Amino acid sequence: MADSTDSGQIEYGVYVPSDGDAMTKLLAEVFSRHDPPAVATGITASEFETFVRLLCPQVAVEGLTIVARLAGSGKLVGAALTEDSATSLPEGVERLSVKFNPIFDILSQLETEYRGSRELHPHEWLHVFLLGVSDRVAGRGVAQQLVAACLENGRRRGYSMAVTEATNRVSQHIFRKQGFIERVKRSYGEHLFDGRKVFASIAEHGGPILMDKLL
Repeated sequence: MADSTDSGQIEYGVYVPSDGDAMTKLLAEVFSRHDPPAVATGITASEFETFVRLLCPQVAVEGLTIVARLAGSGKLVGAALTEDSATSLPEGVERLSVKFNPIFDILSQLETEYRGSRELHPHEWLHVFLLGVSDRVAGRGVAQQLVAACLENGRRRGYSMAVTEATNRVSQHIFRKQGFIERVKRSYGEHLFDGRKVFASIAEHGGPILMDKLL
């Protein structure tokens, strides 16, 4: 799949292991600079890289992640890191910076309320986990195309539902445009972690929203 614009063509395809370093660096840069929860807790690009690297081996096996590359150079400029919803967090998560703990806490609350007692089975639900696009291609609809390609890839592989936790207004808008429906939300301003409002500095961003879409 390709998107041609005046400034060059962008190609979309399934993640392969050789994309690992580029995707890790891209997502780490985007999230550490632009994602409200990561900014609020002070997660550095290096710390975020450690997290993404833990996810890469399973991502390669599952074949659900879509990346965007500049045609010709092959430079990776976007990624929708996607996993099977039944997949557990990888070993090593417990050794990540404690700065991640408030984020995992608020997102796990969304998931717990949404799932209830529902048991997830492999090869049924897509989890669009991390969506990031390089600043150099901002405004070209790359994130929309990544999500669309991700959903189509999931359909072809037999998945029936897609779910995501959108943590900022931009990603929430992107997923709404792709037909995702809001199911559960939390407030950054009101969320408490260890008795503290750790996200008070980003209260103006509203809060994370769990959204889903039938495929």
